[in-house]
Amino acid sequence: MSKHTPPPFDGDGDRIIDEPLSEALSRRYLAYALSTITGRALPDVRDGLKPVHRRLLFAMRQLRLDPNSSAKKSARVVGDVIGKYHPHGDTAVYEALVRLAQDFSQRYPLINGQGNFGNIDGDNAAAMRYTECKLTDAAQLLLDGIDEDAVDFRSTYDGEDEEPVVLPAGFPNLLANGSSGIAVGMATSIPPHNAAELIDACLLMLDAPDVSTADLMVHVKGPDFPTGGVIVESHASMLETYETGRGGVRTRASWVREDTGRGTYQIIVTEIPYQVKKADLVEQLANLIENKRAPLLGDVRDESAEDVRLVLEPKSRNIEPEVLMESLFKLSDLESRFSVNLNVLDARGTPRVMSLKEALRAFLDHRREVLVRRARHRLAKIEARLHILDGLLIAYLNLDEVIRIVRHENEPKAKLIETFKLSDLQADAILNTRLRQLARLEEMEIRREHGELSEERDGLLKLLESELRQWKLVGVGLKEVRKVLGPDTAVGKRRSIFADAPEVDAEAAIEAMIPREPITVILSERGWIRAAKGKVDDPSELKFKEGDKLGFIVPAETTDKLLILASDGRFFTIGCDKLPSARGHGEPLRLMIDLEDQVEIVDVFAHKPGLRRVLASKAGYGFVMSEDEAVSARRAGKQVLTVDKHGALPTLAVRGDHIAVIGDNGKILIFPIAELPEMPRGKGVKLQAYREGGLRDATVFEAETGAVWIDPAGRTRVWTEWREWLGRRAGAGKLAPRGFPTSKRFKPK
Repeated sequence: MSKHTPPPFDGDGDRIIDEPLSEALSRRYLAYALSTITGRALPDVRDGLKPVHRRLLFAMRQLRLDPNSSAKKSARVVGDVIGKYHPHGDTAVYEALVRLAQDFSQRYPLINGQGNFGNIDGDNAAAMRYTECKLTDAAQLLLDGIDEDAVDFRSTYDGEDEEPVVLPAGFPNLLANGSSGIAVGMATSIPPHNAAELIDACLLMLDAPDVSTADLMVHVKGPDFPTGGVIVESHASMLETYETGRGGVRTRASWVREDTGRGTYQIIVTEIPYQVKKADLVEQLANLIENKRAPLLGDVRDESAEDVRLVLEPKSRNIEPEVLMESLFKLSDLESRFSVNLNVLDARGTPRVMSLKEALRAFLDHRREVLVRRARHRLAKIEARLHILDGLLIAYLNLDEVIRIVRHENEPKAKLIETFKLSDLQADAILNTRLRQLARLEEMEIRREHGELSEERDGLLKLLESELRQWKLVGVGLKEVRKVLGPDTAVGKRRSIFADAPEVDAEAAIEAMIPREPITVILSERGWIRAAKGKVDDPSELKFKEGDKLGFIVPAETTDKLLILASDGRFFTIGCDKLPSARGHGEPLRLMIDLEDQVEIVDVFAHKPGLRRVLASKAGYGFVMSEDEAVSARRAGKQVLTVDKHGALPTLAVRGDHIAVIGDNGKILIFPIAELPEMPRGKGVKLQAYREGGLRDATVFEAETGAVWIDPAGRTRVWTEWREWLGRRAGAGKLAPRGFPTSKRFKPK
């Protein structure tokens, strides 16, 4: 045997598995994906917790860190969680613990943290060795009944202990605190809600199981974020979100106007949207001022202490505060959109997207199951105790004989069982009874306890036999929880309010603040853009980077919008006031818009409202479009012209009644421009027929003045005999007249 050959395996079987790599990878990746989905990223619909959160709360329960007890070091809790239940990194576990303690992250914090647990600015918490923690009253509600066989337990990862599969969950924590997570191929994003409103919706479902989502929204109008804010999402949009489990919620910062004397004022932001870091927001607003993207905003200051207080100063006291704020809502995270994706694990561990009604129904079903299991557990305890009491009563009724047996018999336990037909447990209870408990009063106490337990047993038996009684008791329990988390409590008061976004033309106000000055937009062939003040008389004096040269030069004003047509038929819009100055070489245009490297710029011009233009592709199709249809605020632009691989041609302003087109074959066709349809977007109609090649160039002219072209020497030639080339749209045309440029263009490119 060669020394490089491994020895054969002497075990029970061969460890080498012969299978295709694709199958092996797919099976193992599927196992990893399922583990991530069920064990890390998605919460359980019943208690709204992920495994790490559930293990944290259970470990703290085992450490007796109740709300009324003293706190322990967070490191102790994290150590127990890692050592017993959650074999992952301590940093990840501690971050989960910190989040459960942050009142700006959790609507109802489940952990009471003592020490530095971070802040709304985005600062991290102190190390776990410095902080302490214990459970909150809300966490106690989630854990209530866990020692009464309310939920199933499973073995921990090492088999040495047990952990709960789910918590009893006294309130709908999934929707109350929300959740977010990214798994493999799916994600979840659930906003927090007001617990009292959710309980009211649950009580409504108990009274009317077939209630609609619209009826539930009488109580649950929308999310209730821990950081407050103003929800400006429409009721119709929220209804669709709650019915489908997918959607979004727009939230704005809360603000007030504060007068500073002499007609001036400042805006005070008191609440910011959920999950927006205050420090990042201040930096974002400062960058808007520095880059002159927020012309209405003069200054921003952070004067926050315990409460949020951001001071926004307007550029001028003549600016309406509503206009200022509307402009900032569009430009910054003072308004944010929280995506809703109610993707959770159901009671069987299957991930699926639920509606509001389905999530609440799953919670109620869980509460009923917890109630039934606790009742059975209590019933078993009562039965065991009554069994003991029955034996003690027999002993009291035959006290003299019991004493004689205990004193004189060698095996008193066996004799007691034989004489009075007792069980082992009853005999042990009698033998363990102290002499001082043989008093008459003790017998009365046993009879009283026996009666109370018998009555309680009868009640539990009736409860277990009646589903109606069970649902009624679920409702009673929810009402008790509502007293703890209700709107009259400090933690239960609604924080987010609802309002409609005011109708304010912030764009017009911003444009009114921009000084109107003439500029010249310069775009190089390699895509560097800049704006020079005034008019550029001699373009040849312009300087560019090495290897670059002039591509487009466009006269405009600072208040104009620059329209840029790409070869793929998209229009991009940039405000001329946002262009870099011409002191240097400018900035790359592709940093301002989402333009791929392989896509070229074919036309640049200043937007003139109401002006019409001819759009045409090199394939020979085109139409007339209003410039207003091309304007878009999206970085990705607006798809207007449908083109093939050959791309688009420069646009033509409609300043005439006829259009002349020339193909790569050198044939010219002229027809009335009225034959072109006016469309907002699309492919258009055929302009000219070609056997080979496509459209080379086009021009628009007035019939009275005639068409013109520019010869290679730069001289303008008037074409008076153009009517010989007049025909119908989509015709083949005739060869260009003698003297027409050999480039087959009306104007040099």
